[in-house]
Amino acid sequence: MRYRRADVVDRAIAVLDEHGLDALSMRKLAADLGVQPSALYHHFANKDALLAAVADELLARGRRATEVVTWEAELRLACVELRDAMLACRDGAALVALVHALGIGAQEPLGRMYDALARAGADEHLARIGARTLVHFVFGHVADEQLQRQARGDASASAEGGDFHLGLSLVLDGLRQRLGD
Repeated sequence: MRYRRADVVDRAIAVLDEHGLDALSMRKLAADLGVQPSALYHHFANKDALLAAVADELLARGRRATEVVTWEAELRLACVELRDAMLACRDGAALVALVHALGIGAQEPLGRMYDALARAGADEHLARIGARTLVHFVFGHVADEQLQRQARGDASASAEGGDFHLGLSLVLDGLRQRLGD
């Protein structure tokens, strides 16, 4: 059977969710699809390209069709969507943070946050640092949350997020103060 790129990404997400990031290999994915590993290279130049596509798909699935009015609401929504997307899959935080750090994918949330801060009147430096701070806050919070769940053997626990929302409010309060709102 011949698979489309989207089919391969979908199966990679399933493997990630079932077995974790360490188990997601081209060989494992090919075996799950019933093809030779070389068949995957028709769609992805290497494992990094596959991981980038998986991370970008996780983030795309986490987007909501919501209109926001203020820069602060846009930042809050972007952070919540990023958090929810990473929590939707085992090792989601590790994957998205890795791909982001390598600069090969998962860049949309950072750009979106930068743009919201720029529209709010932040200069280039504050917009860049503010966006990176928000992204790193979300990455760190979700990674900690996922590691704690795995340590408890409760990887599928529901995500209440009270600490997350309070921490996010603290970061947004600081940005608001810097922007003079």
